[in-house]
Amino acid sequence: MGKWAIAVHGGAGIDPNLPVERQEQAKQLLTRCLNLGVAALRSNVSAIDVVELVVRELETDPLFNSGRGSALTENGTVEMEASIMDGTKRRCGAVSGITTVKNPISLARLVMDKSPHSYLAFSGAEEFARKQGVETVDNEYFVTEDNVGMLKLAKEANSILFDYRVPLIGCAGAAVNDSPLQMNGLPISIYAPETVGCVVVDREGRCAAGTSTGGLMNKMMGRIGDSPLIGAGTYASELCGVSCTGEGEAIIRSTLARDVSAVMEYKGVGLQEAVDYVIKHRLDDGFAGLIAVSNKGEVVCGFNSNGMFRGCATEDGFMEVAMWE
Repeated sequence: MGKWAIAVHGGAGIDPNLPVERQEQAKQLLTRCLNLGVAALRSNVSAIDVVELVVRELETDPLFNSGRGSALTENGTVEMEASIMDGTKRRCGAVSGITTVKNPISLARLVMDKSPHSYLAFSGAEEFARKQGVETVDNEYFVTEDNVGMLKLAKEANSILFDYRVPLIGCAGAAVNDSPLQMNGLPISIYAPETVGCVVVDREGRCAAGTSTGGLMNKMMGRIGDSPLIGAGTYASELCGVSCTGEGEAIIRSTLARDVSAVMEYKGVGLQEAVDYVIKHRLDDGFAGLIAVSNKGEVVCGFNSNGMFRGCATEDGFMEVAMWE
């Protein structure tokens, strides 16, 4: 019997002027989700079940960018995506373009467990959800008043907004080209994505990972980021489980989540060294972060942005919820 460990994240890249109230709300949510996962692990719930349980909680709360409270597309609608992976046999499931499923992470789990495929998207994923009898809601359920206002600012700035809950004083009228931050060579306004994720290793040494997001505020219809891409935003093997957050295009280019496992496997190094290596050498000009656990009960958080909403706990009694470096 090994030792369990769990980590959660709510996005890498935090505005330095983020209101204290917003910071406390984030910490409270991450703490609640950690406690939920810890209680399940103490009851010997499997790693994959704990991942789904915790991510569902994050999707249900509108604070972060997943499920209810997801970022809005250029048309003012919500298109969500999620993925989940069981490292024991490297089984996985992923969905994109979700518009009515209340908890996309659970639909991703059903793709893994109940379909012959690994990835379903848009109308096909929605039809599969109906056949599986999952809970669905109108798209308006996911839309919040705050997001409607931030989409308006994004359109006025003719830009993509990442942390759409941070007041952008003066941003709407600013020239987008003044921004030093870029995505695929194009300027963006601010950098603070809020994708959610969870990684778990249970007492049997089984690793699992899951990631869920609404994507980018004012994103193009049909845009797919790293979160549902196995090997990019999510990966789990017999060695580790990894969930990423940040600049999706950079994460996709670097296959960030898979690289952590690959470095451990091919270089024979531990989890901390593997995470440090990929954050330093694989992100090029991108900004991102990740959470990871190993089959030995280790837990590591790494990022090259100014901060990351994160929390972790181990069977030894260690628990931490943090935002900054």
